[in-house]
Amino acid sequence: MRIALTAFVTLDGVSQGPGSPTEDTSDGFTRGGWLVPHLDETFVRRASDWLDLADGLLLGRRTYEAFARDWPAITDPDDPFTERMNSLPKYVVTNTLAEADWHPVTVLRGDPVRTVGELKARPGRELQVHGSARLGNALLAAGLVDALRLVVAPVVVGSGRRLLDHPSAPTGLRLVHHEVTATGLVLLEYEAAGAAQAAEYEGVTAFVPS
Repeated sequence: MRIALTAFVTLDGVSQGPGSPTEDTSDGFTRGGWLVPHLDETFVRRASDWLDLADGLLLGRRTYEAFARDWPAITDPDDPFTERMNSLPKYVVTNTLAEADWHPVTVLRGDPVRTVGELKARPGRELQVHGSARLGNALLAAGLVDALRLVVAPVVVGSGRRLLDHPSAPTGLRLVHHEVTATGLVLLEYEAAGAAQAAEYEGVTAFVPS
């Protein structure tokens, strides 16, 4: 299976608490809810298209607990995500979760790179990481992420946990789709492209045909 990381981020890279001021207040974060004013039909349609590709959700403990609390409580029959979020297999990468009852759910204990690598080797379409910035960073650093989908909100939050912050070698990505919504969200889809390239600038003539 492919591993796809889907995340909402601000222009300064913050991924914490996009949906509500009270969604994730860890480390004293009080600036959540920054994505909601920019949601629109285009975003909903594209996010639904992405979710259609999932054969399972791959989550860290913190995100799993928040999702397990919130998604089963949504009763709107017209919500385009609820049925799939509740029914898709959930895989929780954790060594500290006491119990998991948002079924169907499997707890993956031990080394995350090993356990997720074994899961990735199974046949199927996509395992999707939603939220779970720490898990996403670990998998990106280990070279296990195949696709990165970002929804960039037109806001600078100024503080909070950032999405892409891993200590390994630079990672190369190839842009395969981009789209801008009427409310200013930028939807970006990348595929992993191995190690990031680097070069030394030698003047504009190196890039312009003579």
